[in-house]
Amino acid sequence: MSYRLPHPRFVRTTLALAVYGALAMPAFAVGSSVEDRLKALEARLAQIESENHSLKQQLKQTDQKADAAGEQVEKIASQGITSKASWADATQFGGYGELHLNQLKNDKPGGADKKEMDFHRFVIFMGHQFNDRLRFFSELEVEHNTVEGGKGAVELEQAYLDFMLTDNLSVKAGNFLIPAGILNETHEPNTFYGVERNPVENKIIPTTWWEGGVGLTARLGNGFTLDGAVTTGMKADAADKYAVRAARQALREGTQAKNPAYTARLKWAGLPGVELAGTVQYQSDVTQGNDATAGGAKLLETHAIVNQGRFGLRALYAGWRLDGSGPKAVGADRQNGWYVEPSFKLNDAWGLFARYNRWDNQAGGGDGVDSSYRQFDAGVNYWPHPDVVVKFDLQRQKAPMGKDEFNGFNVGIGYRF
Repeated sequence: MSYRLPHPRFVRTTLALAVYGALAMPAFAVGSSVEDRLKALEARLAQIESENHSLKQQLKQTDQKADAAGEQVEKIASQGITSKASWADATQFGGYGELHLNQLKNDKPGGADKKEMDFHRFVIFMGHQFNDRLRFFSELEVEHNTVEGGKGAVELEQAYLDFMLTDNLSVKAGNFLIPAGILNETHEPNTFYGVERNPVENKIIPTTWWEGGVGLTARLGNGFTLDGAVTTGMKADAADKYAVRAARQALREGTQAKNPAYTARLKWAGLPGVELAGTVQYQSDVTQGNDATAGGAKLLETHAIVNQGRFGLRALYAGWRLDGSGPKAVGADRQNGWYVEPSFKLNDAWGLFARYNRWDNQAGGGDGVDSSYRQFDAGVNYWPHPDVVVKFDLQRQKAPMGKDEFNGFNVGIGYRF
């Protein structure tokens, strides 16, 4: 038995009717003719094609708007207006703090003991990186937990802009730490031994010491770095016997800038774990013109830091020369001090140290009276984390006749982040 293939027209008609039935059957009456249904189907297909074209146009317009918005964001960013997220990415926060317990007996007859607890410092850092060549750094400090009764202080210790001129040359301007000594620029509690900062860098350097001005840092190669600064100078007073610690102006309101100070430091760190440095400073009038009996002031400081394996050593000398009959009359024309501090790390968490200190803010006295202080410290540091430290030390002091002489022990905790 043989079969004949359907006529092509029959096949087309059948397919059209099937598509029509799926898409548009509800729209027609049961009695509609085939021709009417085909016309309706063609109209429906034309409508779908028109709607599809309209959707494509809307999508194209949306893409164009998105591209325009993106270009606008890039334009704003190029003009220096960044989003909150990018601002936060370029801004850093940190800080440090330390709590001290002093249990010191005053061996001066009738002198008051020092048995107290003090949250000595609470400091917040804030910095911002504007671009690869320009950054800002600041340090805000609260001392002694409160400012009531004039016993504490709120201090803007640093606030400066740092301009990277080349990969080896930078300039900073604002309020910054003077490049002198070991502790003045790096004094977070986890970075040094002993609860209190050593007395030589407290009374002679005098740490913490900052002024306002312009500073330059040049990395010379082969481990050498040269720092220079022109800043506001000291303002010594005869009432304080021209003591350099009391002479810091610290860029307070009314800071006098009649006689600036010029500072230069050369540092060498050409071997791992070794730093050798020397600083000189000069200003033409240490009283800012307020005392005709006083003149210029010169500082010479030199130090060495050696860390080899578990052994460490710090040694420092600092000395001032003050011109004029006024400082000479009270022996303050010479103020100097030195210390040596060996240390040994038992492991990454425990370290032992001993330190001998000697300083004198009236070393120029010609009456034969010994006005120098001597102090021996020994103790232990425990670091439960590299940025957290617990400290204990014993203190033995020998003071000039009639001066307070404190002996006993100190306990402290400190952190940095």
